[in-house]
Amino acid sequence: MSREAAARSLQVEVLRRCRSGAPGARQIATWAGAALGRRARGGELAVRMVGPRESRALNARYRGHDHATNVLSFGVHAPAWPKGSSRAPLGDLVICPRIVREEARLQRKTLRAHWAHLIVHGTLHLIGYDHEQPGQARRMERREIAVLKRLGFANPYRST
Repeated sequence: MSREAAARSLQVEVLRRCRSGAPGARQIATWAGAALGRRARGGELAVRMVGPRESRALNARYRGHDHATNVLSFGVHAPAWPKGSSRAPLGDLVICPRIVREEARLQRKTLRAHWAHLIVHGTLHLIGYDHEQPGQARRMERREIAVLKRLGFANPYRST
């Protein structure tokens, strides 16, 4: 499935709980669809933009880390959609645009490239990728690098 077809078949809903300056749903769908590949077909993804306070509260509650973070992924582990629904929920991404901007500046990356990386990264978490163990981290990073390369972005792990 082409990147464009994956993006068209993936439905993305964006909820803005803060001033974000974030990319639109179509752009997010393109990046997430590239990460998902065929899994994007018929999928639904919710993306919520939050401020640092809400990011910190969610990160503390669900990950035990008492600080704001760039992206949190909440996957759907059981079929929770109504019978007959044509869409399969993949999960939710919660993103803190302020952290994304700060990281892009500190890492000397374009804001667009960093957004693409975090959407791809968060989406991969939704389909089972992780980075808790070194082998898992290498596998996830290889996938991120390959997806981002197809999207026209540089390796996000290479120093700039």
